[in-house]
Amino acid sequence: MRDTLEKLLPTDFPSISRKPLETLQVNLGYKCNQQCLHCHVNASPKRKEMMSLDTIEAILKAIKKLNIKKLDLTGGAPELNPHFRYLVEQAKNLSVHVMDRCNLTILSEPGQEDLADFFVAKNVEVIASLPCYTEDNVDNQRGKGVYQDSIKGLKILNEAGYGKQDNTLLLNLVYNPGGAFLPPSQQALQQDYKEKLLNEHGIVFNSLYTITNMPIKRFGSTLLSSGKFKDYMQLLKNAYQDQNLSTVMCRTMVSVDWQGYLYDCDFNQMLNLPIKDNHNLKLHVNTLEQQTLNDMPIYIADHCYGCTAGQGSSCGGALID
Repeated sequence: MRDTLEKLLPTDFPSISRKPLETLQVNLGYKCNQQCLHCHVNASPKRKEMMSLDTIEAILKAIKKLNIKKLDLTGGAPELNPHFRYLVEQAKNLSVHVMDRCNLTILSEPGQEDLADFFVAKNVEVIASLPCYTEDNVDNQRGKGVYQDSIKGLKILNEAGYGKQDNTLLLNLVYNPGGAFLPPSQQALQQDYKEKLLNEHGIVFNSLYTITNMPIKRFGSTLLSSGKFKDYMQLLKNAYQDQNLSTVMCRTMVSVDWQGYLYDCDFNQMLNLPIKDNHNLKLHVNTLEQQTLNDMPIYIADHCYGCTAGQGSSCGGALID
């Protein structure tokens, strides 16, 4: 796989700095039951990296010490970490809002038959990846049969009470473009998703998040191999919107890798661009202090244009309507 980092540095992206920390985004490991074309984590069933119980205990200590109220769990497939449910239970005991980035097909994996019931019991917000509402597009990105398994997963969640407007069980979907282009209007696409999934499958959900594909890891390598990297970067830069700078997710979130080291975002984690202290040492969740991060410069490179292009892009979808 070809690395894109050298093409992303140096950069002319504007300098930005951190605001007070609100959210810990924790990568529980790179192992996944899928292997998707657009995956910036390069996750797959063959990956072995997995967060240990000791590091999870350090996460919980940091949550308590810093009074963190949002925990965003990702992977890989975060549910494959053997300590996933323990972390969720302990975080909920600390009155933390827990979000799980679920690929939907995990609900059909052996040993995960009661996963939806667990989500309900702990009132976990499910953020589910469904890169399109058509079968061909999903299977082309994620593998043959993934669409039908994803629909099955959505129906399991709906039957458990998720996605309905009259309760607190939030089910939000995520769209990723199927190629080297920007997402369409989030609001318009959400309406299309709602109509198609309801009419064809009887499925309901709360909101749709559109997320721009980042020119790193597997997707970045594909761009290089197809000769489209330069054009895609120019597309991102041409669509830059200055107003998105104030709300990019890296300002109020910290990404924690499977070993406990800190990054400004999940993308920087995949590029191995960690947050460092004044002695140029990588910061670890064990030593995380709120005042350490406040106003700290964010490590930028050209991939940051992906978060500020057009309507903007974050783990919570578009930044502007």
